[in-house]
Amino acid sequence: MNKRILVLSISVLLVAAFAVAAFFQFNSTSPEPQATAEKPEQNLLVREHSPTFGPDDAPVTIMEFFDPSCEACRAFYPFVKQILGEHQNDVRLVIRYALFHRGSEEVARMLEAAREQDLYQPVLEAVLMTQPDWHDDPAVLAAWEAAATAGLDIEQARKDMHSPELDTVLQTDMADIKALGVRGTPTFFVNGKPLPSFGSDQLLQLVRSELAQAKE
Repeated sequence: MNKRILVLSISVLLVAAFAVAAFFQFNSTSPEPQATAEKPEQNLLVREHSPTFGPDDAPVTIMEFFDPSCEACRAFYPFVKQILGEHQNDVRLVIRYALFHRGSEEVARMLEAAREQDLYQPVLEAVLMTQPDWHDDPAVLAAWEAAATAGLDIEQARKDMHSPELDTVLQTDMADIKALGVRGTPTFFVNGKPLPSFGSDQLLQLVRSELAQAKE
């Protein structure tokens, strides 16, 4: 079995296990309230450097302020992924880093290094799946182990994760968070509109509303 097939097989197993674990955690998580400010300036929400899933020309953009150490972000991930899967041509996800929790900066840097190796999503899903094992560890050793199982070249990643360009990315994201008054994660905006209140139903309803408007 070659390395690519092995990585893909591990990724499939991780996603399946992650979905089950996150389902139970989702119902017991109490995140910070969703920001309810007026629609902010678009350039504070979507930056060219931001990781994205889905087509660039999708009529609906979900923007998530995301902390890889946040339990609620972990719980929401399969739900957001399901929305993207059901609307592959019409919805995209933009991720911004909100580094509020212990260990989050290290893992955010790891994810950006994974993006340089075209492994962002496999590594993201691997570290979220194992989050309970590392989110209280400043060295996030279990996250690095999970990233390795997803195919990440650890030696190269440790070199790439401290670049000046990445420093600027994280500084910009945190500055935008401050400007927007975001206080918790995950915080969602859909086409620049904040959720009326925090919750999966509210996110889905706003996405559906924006999709309907796009088809008018």
